[in-house]
Amino acid sequence: MRQSKLFPGTKKQAPADAQSINHKLLVRAGFIDQLMAGSWTLLPLGKKVVTKIEDIIREELDKIGAQEVLMPLLHPKSIWNETGRWETASEIMYKLTDVRKKDYALSFTHEEIFLDLARKEIKSYQDLPIALYHFSTKFRNELRAKSGILRGREFLMKDLYSLHANEKDLDEFYWKVAEAYKNVFKRIGFDFYITEAGGGVFTQNNTHEFQVVAEGGEDTIYVCDSCDWAQNQEIFELEAGDQCPDCKSGTIKEYKSIEVGNIFRFGTYYSEKMNVNFVDESGVKQYPYFGSYGIGTSRVMGAWVEISHDEKGIVWPENISPFTVHLIKLPGGEHANEIYDALVKQSIEILYDDRDVNTGEKFADSDLIGIPIRLVVSQKTGDKIEFKYRNSDKVELLSLDEVLQKLKS
Repeated sequence: MRQSKLFPGTKKQAPADAQSINHKLLVRAGFIDQLMAGSWTLLPLGKKVVTKIEDIIREELDKIGAQEVLMPLLHPKSIWNETGRWETASEIMYKLTDVRKKDYALSFTHEEIFLDLARKEIKSYQDLPIALYHFSTKFRNELRAKSGILRGREFLMKDLYSLHANEKDLDEFYWKVAEAYKNVFKRIGFDFYITEAGGGVFTQNNTHEFQVVAEGGEDTIYVCDSCDWAQNQEIFELEAGDQCPDCKSGTIKEYKSIEVGNIFRFGTYYSEKMNVNFVDESGVKQYPYFGSYGIGTSRVMGAWVEISHDEKGIVWPENISPFTVHLIKLPGGEHANEIYDALVKQSIEILYDDRDVNTGEKFADSDLIGIPIRLVVSQKTGDKIEFKYRNSDKVELLSLDEVLQKLKS
């Protein structure tokens, strides 16, 4: 991709109302644009990042037998009435009435839609388990949309739903999803805690959240410094500094954090509400056990920026960066076009700064955008290429073959 053709350009100043790091940097670097409070456009760079996050999630969920679908965003009132959530979740739902006086809601989640789909297809225990996921937009009436792309009224999410013949099978799959989530967040590069939490408008049972420690986080979590015990503030009943109630030897620490994923077990509550049933091996009608599992994909992008940046801009990991390499052409670097063509031929994702702007602006934009590897070609480098990692001050002068070999390794 030639940077002269990239839409849009970078901005020298962050929006006046921007307070969070991700808001400031993602807007300045040209990843997102704000339509209104809590509503964002993913620009080409941002869309590339979220697509890579989705690809990682997709690979890990496919490994545990989940299948991808795509469910509607506009839902009839009747389906939400079946579970009672037309009223109980009313405070976060966007509702509308069409010209035929029919009531609808915009999706804030898809439990009811999944169950409606499942009850049309499930007849016996042999049809279970099933696990379906999709990537889609969610709408939630946040009273105070803030923190950039971390807390929106409209956002992107991966949600997975599963049905099981018994509680044991649900529990086994629940922890399989937890392992898949661990793999996702490790591949992205997060340090995270799995914290016990409440169920919100989803369930009265406790759930588990995947929390990334970040100074700009809106959540507060409490974790043991010696074992895996961790809780969200909403259910925490001790104090920071207390002895861990689990291992008895560790001390409880308090951190600010960002929730990037969550998993829920509903038992048969929603299945019974919506009359989703099957016939077991003895010919007896049963209600399947239900689980729900989410990852906020656009939130993951914002969370990464909150924890991985410096005074110059964003620092992306290679696996979710919009490009692998940022090639910068400076005066005297006339062979940059040949280098660009050679890298493209090797299927290396590259942003090529071919713009007619000054050297300082090119370097500043490169640091702001945060692509992992920077290559510079100039009169000073001669027939060599300056190779530098975004998160390092070390600079190497390499031949094109050496650059290609390094990139492949």
